[in-house]
Amino acid sequence: MTRFLYVVIILLIGFGLAYRFAALEIFGLLVPKDAGTRQLAGNVSYGPLPRQQLDIYAPENAAPNLPVVVFVHGGSWNSGNKAPYEFAGRALAAKGFVAMVIDYRLRDEAPFPGFVEDTALALDWVSKHASEYGGDPRRIFAMGHSAGAYNAALAVLDKHYLAALGNDGRAIKGVISLAGPFDFLPLDGSVTIATFGKAADLASTQPVNFARADAPPFLLLHGSADTTCYPRNSINLDRVLRAAGAPSTLKIYEGVSHVGIVMALSRPFRAKAPTLDDAASFMQALLN
Repeated sequence: MTRFLYVVIILLIGFGLAYRFAALEIFGLLVPKDAGTRQLAGNVSYGPLPRQQLDIYAPENAAPNLPVVVFVHGGSWNSGNKAPYEFAGRALAAKGFVAMVIDYRLRDEAPFPGFVEDTALALDWVSKHASEYGGDPRRIFAMGHSAGAYNAALAVLDKHYLAALGNDGRAIKGVISLAGPFDFLPLDGSVTIATFGKAADLASTQPVNFARADAPPFLLLHGSADTTCYPRNSINLDRVLRAAGAPSTLKIYEGVSHVGIVMALSRPFRAKAPTLDDAASFMQALLN
């Protein structure tokens, strides 16, 4: 099964960016999931719109008040959904977290900043409802891959997103990014032009412009072989966070691709990169 999945992913990646995320959906449906975990709830609404929903995973027989991690999927802001990321939710649950895997409105329905606003809305909902699912609303982490990492980072770094919801952000104890785009001006690619080209203030679209000393700790993970979202994005965000006096940890995985870094959360591919262990260690250290 592992060899079959690997061949499918590589073949689809060879056809281009759109197929990379199609490959992840196939992968997510087929890949073996972590045992000792369960889905507590599915399609829970964190807002009134159809894409404003999340799925919740936890360890079996979990103790109450577990820390919570909110996972935001990628997809170039124009594709993707939470369903194939059950493997990510269960992987995080197996590490002792209540994992909430969210959907958000895509750019055709909600141009910038709609998808960031949805991510902030989900984080706010979790801070109010985590205890209903065995989570500790005072210990929340935001985690995302690719476009999802962007959403999580900007929703946390630019204070106005949570403040607009009456949330001071103090419950967010850290942010984990897998191959996120954070510094991509001038817009020079079809994806970023289509997504941000009509933004009234381009500077407001860049997470690097919102580094602040009181930001929660960041863990920035990136693959050296990522040609979709180049490692300089994480390198630059790490640099400005540190310059602002904020805690940030950067890890570049040698030879790991854009898709490979999130695939490494799954059981069959953990030898490819220590994504899961690094993320879990980062969160646990902040809880001690």
